[in-house]
Amino acid sequence: MKNILITGGAGFIGSHVVRRFVQNYPDYNIYNLDALTYAGNLENIKDIEDLPNYTFIKGDILDADFIDNLFDQHKFDGVLHLAAESHVDRSITDPLAFVKTNVIGTMNLLNAAKKLWNGNFENKLFYHISTDEVYGSLGESGLFTETTSYDPNSPYSASKAASDHFVRAYGETYGLPYVITNCSNNYGPNHFPEKLIPLFINNIIEKKPLPVYGDGNYTRDWLFVEDHAVAIDLVFHKGRNHETYNIGGFNEWKNIDLVKLLCTQMDSKLGRSAGESAKLITYVKDRPGHDLRYAIDASKINTELGWSPSVTFEQGLERTIDWYLSNEAWLKNVTSGNYQKYYEEQYKA
Repeated sequence: MKNILITGGAGFIGSHVVRRFVQNYPDYNIYNLDALTYAGNLENIKDIEDLPNYTFIKGDILDADFIDNLFDQHKFDGVLHLAAESHVDRSITDPLAFVKTNVIGTMNLLNAAKKLWNGNFENKLFYHISTDEVYGSLGESGLFTETTSYDPNSPYSASKAASDHFVRAYGETYGLPYVITNCSNNYGPNHFPEKLIPLFINNIIEKKPLPVYGDGNYTRDWLFVEDHAVAIDLVFHKGRNHETYNIGGFNEWKNIDLVKLLCTQMDSKLGRSAGESAKLITYVKDRPGHDLRYAIDASKINTELGWSPSVTFEQGLERTIDWYLSNEAWLKNVTSGNYQKYYEEQYKA
């Protein structure tokens, strides 16, 4: 029996990882630690909350004493660290919040793991989930590889780069076993509607403007969240110690082309006339430090672990739209904040 801590497991990516581990590994005790900030939602994992190998813990990774006690109490063998502030726009408004959560929070977890394991690292692992944004911006050609130099351009990506460096430093200095993965933009079910795809799905439903930054030619590599969860599973169980793996969807799309595809699929799903949703596209002032292009070379994880995306972007986008249209109550709850009542009812202090 392994005791596994997953941080941020009520969030978008984390909820898919928690679900996969709880369902696929009944011999593991899965502990989901989440502070339930605006993007954490217990409804994301309501389907597994009663399973015997699952435990939810409300707590903040910024509370070092709490984290130390948690590690001491449950004797974690592995950590999958997904808890993070992740929205670039929010980082521009409040960069210090990102330093606290993404850097200090990661340090608290590293210190707790180091103290608990105390040099006995057999069958132990600290898995840090990061982002391709630490690499900075690409021109019209080229791909990010695991050896690309770090060149973060936003407070968010700078905070994630710093946390990556600390994980590696603990590996080199103290021998702490770790793996790091840097992923491209995720999309899929349960995504909080501040990011592009869920925001635009919601706005199209409500016939609100679709705000596109600049000229819309910023390019991103899109990864279906369920494919990401599969990759995380593989890296956790088969990845090499002290290695980094890039995880990308092999799906580069310019923002404006993505939005037009989204509008086309939404018009079809909603029974609207062709081109109706595209009329909602509105170009807005660009944000500061906006990276032109991200693109991941995921050949290492493909070669070593046999991972590749299971869906095309068009397929994944259709599945995503179908989920949101079938779960409008979820969408309304997270945009209104009503889901906090669910937590208060289910997990009373």
